[in-house]
Amino acid sequence: MAELHADTLSVALVQTDLYWEDVTANLASLEEKIAGITEPVDVIVLPEMFNTGFTMNTAVAEPVNLTTTRWMKQMAAQTNALVIGSFAVKEEGNFYNRVFCVKPDSSFVFSDKRHLFTMGKEDLAYKPGNSRVTLNWKGWKITPLICYDLRFPVWSRNNAADPFDVLIYVANWPAKRAHAWNTLLKARAIENQSYVVGVNRIGKDANGLHYQGDSVALDYLGEPACMLGDKEVIKVVHFSKSELETYRNAFPALSDADLFTLH
Repeated sequence: MAELHADTLSVALVQTDLYWEDVTANLASLEEKIAGITEPVDVIVLPEMFNTGFTMNTAVAEPVNLTTTRWMKQMAAQTNALVIGSFAVKEEGNFYNRVFCVKPDSSFVFSDKRHLFTMGKEDLAYKPGNSRVTLNWKGWKITPLICYDLRFPVWSRNNAADPFDVLIYVANWPAKRAHAWNTLLKARAIENQSYVVGVNRIGKDANGLHYQGDSVALDYLGEPACMLGDKEVIKVVHFSKSELETYRNAFPALSDADLFTLH
């Protein structure tokens, strides 16, 4: 069955604290939060490593199609929404920080975090990704990336010939670098002429890092549709495809962009 095309895309940003390396507790908590969404949504966005927190302990990594993937499929089916979030995956003896986009019919696409946070020794635990994914959902083109990828604009660069409409970052971004988070998300929206969603966690992890959230949804001008501050909250925002296309047609800066090959 062909997917319906929608002018409005409703996106739920799930900003939450996380239980350290406790998959059962995190999935139960998130399931309860998702059940509390009171309106139909098209997309649900969870933080980076939403089932464990940002851990370098690869013992918590799961094969694809085990507990967390199955849970994502269940949530997508129950909400009739695309569910997006990352977790640690074990595959053929290697480990990846992998973002999944799971549809209600249980199909999914994924990509692995390209830029591993060397200062946190992420590169010693996980392998980097080598490809970016863009999926079509209800007539919208959506590109998901992970946390530190935000700092590298070439990897986030839109394709003028076939542009994405929504760029999504899932993150565990510490409060001490909040200025960079807030500034770079706006830059990515403006330079790519796309909606941008950044979903970060709150609370403190076992490494003593504090997270203040600051999850945000931005329009193609870098203007906020919502800013979540430092509270545990779910916020639904609505994006307009026709407004995006009208702006791009009136100010076609993407057509003048440099052409880079993503390797």
